[in-house]
Amino acid sequence: MAEILQRYDVIVIGAGLAGMRAALEVDPRLSCAVISKVYPVRSHSVAAQGGINAALDPEDNWKDHAFDTIKGSDYLADQDAAELMCEDAPRVVYEMEHWGTFFSRRPDGRIAQRSFGGQGYPRACYAADKTGRALYQTLFEQSVRRNITVLKEFFVMSLATVEDQVAGVVCLEIRTGAVVGIAAKAVIFATGGAGMLYLRTTNPYINTGDGMAIAYRAGVALKDMEFVQFHPTTLPGMNVLITEGARGEGAYLYNRDHERFMVNYAEKLMEVAPRDIVSRAIETEINQGRGFDGGYVLLDLRHLGENVIKHRLSEIYDFAITYKGINPVQEPVPVQPGQHYMMGGIATNKYAETTLVGFYAAGECAAVSVHGANRLGANSLLDTLVFGRWAGIQASKFVQSNPGVEFPTEALRTQSALIRELKSRHGAEPYGPIRRALRETMTTKVGTFRDAERLRQALDAIEELEERYQRAGIHDRGDIFNYDLIGFIETGFLIDLGKVVTTGALMRQESRGAHARTDYPHRDDQKFLIHYLFSPNSRGQLSKTEEPVVITHYEPKERKY
Repeated sequence: MAEILQRYDVIVIGAGLAGMRAALEVDPRLSCAVISKVYPVRSHSVAAQGGINAALDPEDNWKDHAFDTIKGSDYLADQDAAELMCEDAPRVVYEMEHWGTFFSRRPDGRIAQRSFGGQGYPRACYAADKTGRALYQTLFEQSVRRNITVLKEFFVMSLATVEDQVAGVVCLEIRTGAVVGIAAKAVIFATGGAGMLYLRTTNPYINTGDGMAIAYRAGVALKDMEFVQFHPTTLPGMNVLITEGARGEGAYLYNRDHERFMVNYAEKLMEVAPRDIVSRAIETEINQGRGFDGGYVLLDLRHLGENVIKHRLSEIYDFAITYKGINPVQEPVPVQPGQHYMMGGIATNKYAETTLVGFYAAGECAAVSVHGANRLGANSLLDTLVFGRWAGIQASKFVQSNPGVEFPTEALRTQSALIRELKSRHGAEPYGPIRRALRETMTTKVGTFRDAERLRQALDAIEELEERYQRAGIHDRGDIFNYDLIGFIETGFLIDLGKVVTTGALMRQESRGAHARTDYPHRDDQKFLIHYLFSPNSRGQLSKTEEPVVITHYEPKERKY
């Protein structure tokens, strides 16, 4: 069964912070729907813990916030976009407060702020260590108040386009297995990251890079995909996130010799250096034999006291006890780096616009680029709200001045035919081992440290996996809640993204931010102060273009902390 289900002026794909904020900004005179492959409150935004940056204090200012962001990005951020974000940050925080977000407070009643990595001032506003959940609950309540339509458990498979303009999306209705078209004059992608590319990740199973891969297949360029953030502190095993807020509150990192080793890597900022620096420091300690058996170091919170741990870091307290049987009030917590965030994504300008007419992107799936080569902690929540809003503004303007295009029914027929063919395969290799092999390849060869030999090996492995994937199949041939089918399609998305990430990493012969090449250990501004953009050519192969980094007021210089 394939049909055009509904028509809207604007549809938003993804129900996290960026998607909900975009939907709330769409002109209420326009019809709008949010489409999510899970129930909205399961969106990954709720897992954000530590804070949202804004220069609220009279002694702080947004220009310092912008400088810290640009320096933290290793000067790959587009500076006009970073300035726009940081200047807007106080308005964003106060808007969320007025809408009902329960921020933690100082004794005088002002919003509490804590230190975060790479920041020259304590500007991370927080709600204990549940900031993402607090912000999301507020937006979800506002969406209910506004009666925003949410299509839950719809899996988007492709963009429908007519020449160079978007016409809607083709979805799988998970509950029934029907292939449906949802027509729209404007489409906003807010689909999150691609953590499932890696074995060790703080991301949930739903983060399979769907939006990035779908946009790429529609001819929209992916930008700076080689820059993958590894969070320094995750619990070994499940890689549950241990917020940077713990180090912002004053927690220490120790190796097996009980040394606060960060003094050797960032003498001034120590544990609150930027994430790329702390992650590499931990990996180095482990690789050189100063970690503990099992590949971890220790995060010590004990000196913070029971009150701080149980109230400002209550989720961390619960996680340590639940997943490791460790009471952080009494003993240190084991931590190791894990994949956390994609700095790259769908290429947009600073107003969330892409090169495809009527198509916008915001949040982690987009590359504005405000994070450049390394995102500072507590800037991601800000990113979602600033550029989610801009996506809603621009989509509304577009729809009000553009009649749109007719939904192409062949887009429905194409996806329906692919699913029928897949379900007809018998005796095919299951896709599960292919997906795991991809994640193992990315983890071991395209991780924190990289070199040409391993990157070439990774590309060869990914191409082999792609060939196996073309012949692979599924066990479940039913229609209702067929997550086997969804997993198969997601695996194809991940293979596409793995190829782009690895190709960009091989071509970028320097070390910058989260991209650390052991064979090219230094940053090279003469050759690589540029953005890489990849899109498929007519033969389906990678085509690379380059864009200059936008420089406004901050000339690139060596990062020192």
